[in-house]
Amino acid sequence: MASEEALDLLRRTAEMALSEPHRWLADIDAAIMSAPSMRAIADDPVLRAATQRTNRSNLLHWATAVARDPAARVPANLGAETLNYARDLIRRGMSESTLDAYRIGQNAAWMQFMREAFTLSTDAAVLQEVLNLAFRSISDFLDATIGGLAERMAVEREELTRGTHAERREVVSLILDGAPIPRARAEARLGYALTGTHTAAIVWSDDPDSELSDLERASDVAARAVGARHRLTVVPSAATLWVWYAGGHLPDADQLDSQIKPIAGVRIALGPAAPGIEGFRRSHLNALTTQHMVARMKSSRRVANFTDVQLLTILSGDIEGADAFVIATLGPLAAAPPDLRQSVRMFVQCQCNASRAATALHVHRNTMLRHLERADQLLPRPLDDNSVNIAVALDIVEWRDATTRRS
Repeated sequence: MASEEALDLLRRTAEMALSEPHRWLADIDAAIMSAPSMRAIADDPVLRAATQRTNRSNLLHWATAVARDPAARVPANLGAETLNYARDLIRRGMSESTLDAYRIGQNAAWMQFMREAFTLSTDAAVLQEVLNLAFRSISDFLDATIGGLAERMAVEREELTRGTHAERREVVSLILDGAPIPRARAEARLGYALTGTHTAAIVWSDDPDSELSDLERASDVAARAVGARHRLTVVPSAATLWVWYAGGHLPDADQLDSQIKPIAGVRIALGPAAPGIEGFRRSHLNALTTQHMVARMKSSRRVANFTDVQLLTILSGDIEGADAFVIATLGPLAAAPPDLRQSVRMFVQCQCNASRAATALHVHRNTMLRHLERADQLLPRPLDDNSVNIAVALDIVEWRDATTRRS
């Protein structure tokens, strides 16, 4: 039988988790995402966001139950958000072994619990008792939650092995893996011609409240922008569509961005148009690379074309190195107002022609000249001496700057 002192300390520590969950979640998220077994999830912006939401849900579920009744067993957290996470894992080809990440999170939560408890009490006997209580409580809670998730994943796996969706996903996976599947057989099973050109898109949302219908609406808008004759859609997760548009052309990212503005939370990454089965594969992989780049750069851009970010995907492979490059190349210009940075970018894109750059930005030539003069005052090296590096550094800032971008 637990003492009243230990139960009270357990309750107060849980209340601290409820009042400042970000301090607990920072360690839990970092521990899970840094685990080698979680690399595939950490690199996928949709699964990464879903994992972080699930971590938060688990922490608040456990802490709320303990704060309400520290002596009671905490039931499994098998709400809609957690069960949707299980479905997403299966649709992305993950196995139940992925749930081992919960154990990594458990260790991080346990360490944070100990730190908090020791700030609330100095009584060695009470601390020893409450640490034993908390360890059993957290372990039993996660055992029950993991068990429920594993059962759900088994059900999802069985459902995905049947029907049209499973068949499409299987054929697409073979093509993406480079398997020698005959074109005619693949076309018959997909209901989609693999001749001609294909423009691939990843349509996804980081918003946990998004609906599949929102993604489909955005896909419709993109189809019109591309000018596609037909399309193929695969649903790899509850918050992602993989789409291939037959024919058409790569749309302007800014125009498509404005067209999907009414659809809150949805984002689109586009690969270049490319021919045949190899083009089907390459365009999708390029779209996937674009999606991951946008996530790594923490950009709030909602539409990105691979052709616009191809250089950045190379540079941003080393985030720390890219940051150092920006600081060394731009100096104070990196933090200058967006219109000043945009003037410099357009000036370089227009072969350092101020009149053409002013026309492209719809500003007066004198305004452009003033911006360029101010930029030279801020830059470590003059624009004329380092225009290529400055343009690349400004591109990095453009994609990294999440505070001035449209949402």
